[in-house]
Amino acid sequence: MATDAHAAAEFYASTQGAVVAMLLRERMQLLWPRLARQNVLGIGYAQPYLRLWRDDAERVIALTPARMGVAAWPPGGPGLSCTAEEDALPFPDLSFDRVLLVHGLEAADNTRRLLREAWRVLRDDGRLLVVAPNRRGMWAHVESTPFGQGQPYSPGQIGRLLTSAMFRVERRDTALFLPPTRLRMVLRAAPLYERWGRYLAPQFAGVTLSEAVKDVYAAAPVRGVAQRRVVLAEA
Repeated sequence: MATDAHAAAEFYASTQGAVVAMLLRERMQLLWPRLARQNVLGIGYAQPYLRLWRDDAERVIALTPARMGVAAWPPGGPGLSCTAEEDALPFPDLSFDRVLLVHGLEAADNTRRLLREAWRVLRDDGRLLVVAPNRRGMWAHVESTPFGQGQPYSPGQIGRLLTSAMFRVERRDTALFLPPTRLRMVLRAAPLYERWGRYLAPQFAGVTLSEAVKDVYAAAPVRGVAQRRVVLAEA
């Protein structure tokens, strides 16, 4: 079962969701510290994380798959969000320098087609960052959060998917060792859980982060896809 945009928005508006977003943004910022004058696309429900690069990047767009519904972004600003079918992204080839895929891979109807579409819209030196629930982590088994929806993955499975979609994994990271609880006492200790979890049990992280680049030398010509109806979210 896939989460929808409304449920994801409610989760990130909660104290638990705010702590989770903070922890994941810290790891993302280590991988992509600055994206000055670059075009960034978030696929899935990436809104809580795109704020990292909004001030530096040339353009930052959030796309939610049609099955998730519309999610406006950024709050209070000009509309930079849309919804479309995940296997027919409404952008020309080579449009983006960076693509962030979060709350997207685990619920995709066709993971390979989604990744190939990400490949298509990325520039030849572009990078993809996939954030997905870890099969061995606790968060993948708690259905009250977006991380407990859909199909979790091991790092090896993600690597094979990316390779089959003509990406080359260059860096991996883990995050979310915090137990999936709403108890404020536990949430306040989140940095401690992250520090010790990374040291003592890295295989039990709640999510994995995989950064990959386009493997243009493995590419066969990619046919353009017919653009489908796009619904723009209201600002």
